[in-house]
Amino acid sequence: LLQAIFFGVACLEDVLKRTKGKKDIKFVTAFRDLLFTTLAFPISTFVFLSFWILFLYDRELVYPKVLDTIFPVWLNHAMHTFILPFSLVEVVLRPHCYPLRKRGLTLLAAACLAYVSRVLWIYSETGTWVYPVFAKLSPVGLAAFFSLSYIFTIGIYLFGEKLNHWKWGQFISLLPTETFLCYVSLLLLRTEGETSKAEGSNVYCLCPK
Repeated sequence: LLQAIFFGVACLEDVLKRTKGKKDIKFVTAFRDLLFTTLAFPISTFVFLSFWILFLYDRELVYPKVLDTIFPVWLNHAMHTFILPFSLVEVVLRPHCYPLRKRGLTLLAAACLAYVSRVLWIYSETGTWVYPVFAKLSPVGLAAFFSLSYIFTIGIYLFGEKLNHWKWGQFISLLPTETFLCYVSLLLLRTEGETSKAEGSNVYCLCPK
């Protein structure tokens, strides 16, 4: 779902770029970058690695064999396999503007907390875990699993940041902006006919000129 939302936004950005021009869609471009850098890339990479590691160890922990009679194989790969290659292609083909690290990790933490809350809510309502592996863990084990998963996801986020810099570092420019939220402020001020100078910490950015 997250990948579908991201590529939907990316498609919208491409269409608007051709119809309105780059300067008129900075808000959409900034939102696309924020969505990819803080959510789509780290979470899709984590899902791919964690799912297939557990699947190869014991598939009954994450995807019981009985599900093969319910869901076609291509759907399983669409949810757990193709998400990583598509994300890597996106990194290679297009530069992305990363937010301040503190802000990016805060958004990532909020997304992880929302997912954990959803998993626990489903269990409280149905008595069934989303993945069978959770049923084998004690409350302490669950807390440790979720905590280590978040730490692992942070590592993936930092890796994506480095990968983006390695691939597109020669085009990096320093801009006094905080990407998405700063774009929102500037757009609001522009519509009111006011002028403002955005101040704040410089961040490495690869926003389209």
